[in-house]
Amino acid sequence: MRLKEAERRDVGQTPEDKAGTSEPVPEAEAANEQAAEPEGAGPVEATPPDTPTEETASESAPPPDTHDEAAVPLPAFVEEDFVPDDPQGDSGHPYDDKVDSIDTTGVLLEEQIPEESVVESGQQLTSSKLTQEAEPEPEAQEEPPVEPEPQTGSPGETEPGPEAEGTAESQAEEKLKEKAKKKKPKLLNKFDKTIKAEIDAAEKLRKKGKVDEALRAFESLVQQYPQSPRARYGKAQAEDDLAEKLRSNDMLQRAISSYREAAELPNPTSDLLRAALKRRAERQQFLGRMRGSLATLEKLVEFFPEDVGLKNDLGVAHLLLGDNKGAKRVYLEVLAVAPGDGFAKVHYGFILKSENKIAESIPYLKEGLESGEPGTDDGRFYFHLGDALQRVGDDSAYLWYELGHKRGHFASVWQRSLYNVDGLKAQPWWSAKETGYTDLVKALERNWKSIREEALAVMDQKTGLFVPEEENLREKGEWGQYTLWQQGRKAGDACRSVPKTCSILERYPEATGCKRGQIKFSVMHPGTHVWPHTGPTNCRLRMHLGLVVPRQGCRIRCTNQTREWEEGKVLIFDDSFEHEVWQDADSYRLIFIVDVWHPELTAHQRQTLSPI
Repeated sequence: MRLKEAERRDVGQTPEDKAGTSEPVPEAEAANEQAAEPEGAGPVEATPPDTPTEETASESAPPPDTHDEAAVPLPAFVEEDFVPDDPQGDSGHPYDDKVDSIDTTGVLLEEQIPEESVVESGQQLTSSKLTQEAEPEPEAQEEPPVEPEPQTGSPGETEPGPEAEGTAESQAEEKLKEKAKKKKPKLLNKFDKTIKAEIDAAEKLRKKGKVDEALRAFESLVQQYPQSPRARYGKAQAEDDLAEKLRSNDMLQRAISSYREAAELPNPTSDLLRAALKRRAERQQFLGRMRGSLATLEKLVEFFPEDVGLKNDLGVAHLLLGDNKGAKRVYLEVLAVAPGDGFAKVHYGFILKSENKIAESIPYLKEGLESGEPGTDDGRFYFHLGDALQRVGDDSAYLWYELGHKRGHFASVWQRSLYNVDGLKAQPWWSAKETGYTDLVKALERNWKSIREEALAVMDQKTGLFVPEEENLREKGEWGQYTLWQQGRKAGDACRSVPKTCSILERYPEATGCKRGQIKFSVMHPGTHVWPHTGPTNCRLRMHLGLVVPRQGCRIRCTNQTREWEEGKVLIFDDSFEHEVWQDADSYRLIFIVDVWHPELTAHQRQTLSPI
């Protein structure tokens, strides 16, 4: 019933416009976080951390000791093949289209990448769209326009109201004003102007895509005129272009060094200084050198303290390192001087939510999204806002989920995973026959007593092998787990305590090889309620084998259907759909969770998809 009602709502308006007409969603009081990432034939993904501790939708979880409200950064992409940036692209925010995971504590999640990480040849750590300098016309004598300065942002996706629709003349005037604002940066200092013809000739080669010749030309200029910032900057750009052409990290590192050298020469113009250091920070981030990128951005902010856009970038750099406190400090500084800055608002709201300041985070997330400024129309922020609203009992959460769906961030209002493969069959509940994994289901149900016996032994108070769930999924109660497989690998020596169970599972690679899932025991004690939440990916299905199930009081809802466990029987559902759990019995409930690949994934996809 509720799903159909949600689909009928008009998503052309903002949730504020429709809040008064929304129908209540009685069962959903809150939502939880999830890992997020778009996928297609050639996935470009973040590599999530290793230790989820969540039960009904094990989201990609924080690294050890980063549960609860610990600061967790945004992820960089790991691309299977080098995908060069679009040199003509507009300069967006360094992680505008970055896919990341949202962890179960409400913080944006990222794999911790060492500053000097080694990346194999042909593979890069990158965002899908790195900030680029806009290039000048081939015949232009100055270097390309640099990325927009402070993000004053016109409303990106928001549609203009009647007051914004002027006459053709007024619109033409506005365009002229915008053009006037976009002045070409001045990259030539007094000395560079004396060798302008030679610089232009080298730049023309670069513009024509003759990057090898351009690099030789700029190297010659640097040798002849070592004091020329513009020649050094051109050399850095040519090395940058060649790195993309050759898919070479070594060449890209050379470019990073050359950008620094250009900025450190005497008397660079302020525009060149900004362009060189900004590009250096982006390319450091591209290679996963997050601390280096942070240091470069700090220097930029020191040089240009009034530039709000640079401060926003600096805040993101702190988030990429998991430094929520540093990011919070930066965004507070931005909002003090630019209280309407939507980019700062949505990120500050995210940080507040990561601190579990749910109600306080809502206005910042909402106003940031409503601003439509670049970098705000991101599925993660719709997700976090909706979750926060659900947790305070505000049903307008579903209007924001609808808007996120309309804008392409969610598959549907109910299915809000973002690490997805397009085209997979999507339904909340599955039968064993529909999955094609009937042999596995039969094996679990046939051996359920042996599995239960081993699980109960692990639960013994003397062993204490179950780990409490600490992912902020619970409204209340106690719930723990004992993990056997994680991301397609055995979890340490966990199988030693349950050898029969593991020997059964080892015959089924659809489960043990599921890199986007887990195999684990889950115990939930009376009085526990798990917030509505969604899993990180549509690439898996989740099996629940009932081991110890009280007669009454234990139930699970997935979308608008609620079911109960039975001892010795398997329930199968797609945890990328919203689900919720209640344990109102008078004794504990014990189940065995087995994640399996979505049956429609090809062998190649199962092999190449990154772990979650």
